[in-house]
Amino acid sequence: MVAKKDSAKVHTPRIEIHYCTQCRFILRASWLAQELLMTFAERIGELALVPSSSGVFAVLVDGEEVFSRKTHGRFPDSKELKQLIRDRIDPAMSLGHSDE
Repeated sequence: MVAKKDSAKVHTPRIEIHYCTQCRFILRASWLAQELLMTFAERIGELALVPSSSGVFAVLVDGEEVFSRKTHGRFPDSKELKQLIRDRIDPAMSLGHSDE
């Protein structure tokens, strides 16, 4: 049985990681998903892995892109992605060694 969410509860964002299945980016996407789930625990409401194509690797928070492989010409590293998401969902949150 799933507990009901309190309607007075603070908004918990949805994070999406879009990854190219043809390029086999699933391992990177799932690793970053695990890192985000461990870091943000109950600060996020949902994390989705979204299969895509055409070399896509993008991370969205509530539908807004925070990182794109196409735009940056590279993949995000874990520290960078955590900082980008933290700045969007809880700017006061300490990331410990990831803030250094």
